[in-house]
Amino acid sequence: MAKKSAVEKNNRRMRVVAAKGARRDALRAIVKNRSLSLEERFAASLKLSQEPRDSAQIRVRNRCMVTGRPRGYYRKLKMSRIALRDLASFGQVPGIVKSSW
Repeated sequence: MAKKSAVEKNNRRMRVVAAKGARRDALRAIVKNRSLSLEERFAASLKLSQEPRDSAQIRVRNRCMVTGRPRGYYRKLKMSRIALRDLASFGQVPGIVKSSW
């Protein structure tokens, strides 16, 4: 089980991205637009630097929804390999059968 503080920090980052991510994307589009004047692009980059760091999508860490583990994460299932194995052993994941030969 991961530290609760790390999981909560990541959840807070997800909430900030959801709230301010669209504004950040709009500012980044202005900065990258070569057809605008240099002053407009520079002003947009200054506004972008004023935004909170946690509003960037790259700062959100993929974590297991069951245990909070940050490594060995399957995106499709939103859980780690260890949690997947435990749940599959108990037959709680449909379509997955433990192999034996």
